[in-house]
Amino acid sequence: MSNILIIDDEKAIRKTLSEILSYEGYKIDEAGDGEEGLKRFKEKSYDVVLCDIKMPKLDGIEFLDKAREANPDVPVIMISGHGTIETAVEAVKKGAYDYISKPPDLNRLLITIRNAMDKTNLVAETKVLKRKVSKVEEMIGESGPIALIKETIDKVAPTDARILVTGENGVGKELVARWVHEKSNRVTGPLIEVNCAAIPSELIESELFGHEKGSFTSAVKQRIGKFEQAHGGTLFLDEIGDMSLSAQAKVLRALQEGKITRVGGDKDISVDVRVIAATNKDLLQEVDEKNFRLDLYHRLSVIIIHVPSLNDRRDDIPLLVDKFLGDICADYGIAKKAIDKDALDALKEHNWTGNIRELRNVVERLIILSGKTIVKEDVQTYVLPKK
Repeated sequence: MSNILIIDDEKAIRKTLSEILSYEGYKIDEAGDGEEGLKRFKEKSYDVVLCDIKMPKLDGIEFLDKAREANPDVPVIMISGHGTIETAVEAVKKGAYDYISKPPDLNRLLITIRNAMDKTNLVAETKVLKRKVSKVEEMIGESGPIALIKETIDKVAPTDARILVTGENGVGKELVARWVHEKSNRVTGPLIEVNCAAIPSELIESELFGHEKGSFTSAVKQRIGKFEQAHGGTLFLDEIGDMSLSAQAKVLRALQEGKITRVGGDKDISVDVRVIAATNKDLLQEVDEKNFRLDLYHRLSVIIIHVPSLNDRRDDIPLLVDKFLGDICADYGIAKKAIDKDALDALKEHNWTGNIRELRNVVERLIILSGKTIVKEDVQTYVLPKK
């Protein structure tokens, strides 16, 4: 059910409009002046606002200005019995969706409201779609470590230097890789991502380098590997510390010579690929334990970017929470929920073993289980471990 706010100092007008629109299936809230209307507007999410122009305390034009500052996506339809062409033009110039004179023509009013509803829905859908299809999510944070990462990306992205991104699970290593590609000269080429930990060791070579038909039992047709797919672009090898030694040897050759050979093939294929690798392991320790090739480590680690854990950048938590509140509420089609300072302070004190990924899940949980404003008690109930 769509929510409409009616703001008018004439009680009879409010009552009439409320009865008509309630009959049409809308949920109605009323306000007797601009100040009360603005308070309600900021406290609740509305699909359309009907607002008188001549009102005490805060007139319609002033309300329109402040409402557009608070939420410019909600259409405001101005209604006035003192209507002139100049007033209508001024209202529309300031961002009003439409202007209707009193007494309003019922059919025109209902059509205008329906059109305004369509606009509201389109704006919401467009925002969600834009976010979903946008190439790279914003890198949120103003802490020292994040500022250093952004500065490093700006310096190294235009080059073809290989990069090793290190950090715990869930800190956003893949986001660093995407931003390097986005700011590189290869941005028009593909960005191919491979999770080395998710591919069985016996299939990793086929995944990376491809295979020829009949090269093994299930090879019923030729397969193009990730290196070839990434030609002219960037190959992101996530969790490279889990790659088998035999696959490491082939990756080393590809980096040294710029050539690969498909499994079961004997033809060298030239590839022009920039490799960015990521790991949550200490690769030098893996080298000592004979699980990782030292020569490959040196090939990959021309530039090392370490992404800190969330516990090491707690000052960024309010910014991240605000981002997740907006994104998740938009996905659910609800008004963005607020969170009070005490709740944020409680989140900043939490031990984030799952890093950014855990924080996003926690924010989603709080959105679902909390009221209009997320408070400290919600964090204590739904987030902090029971003692």
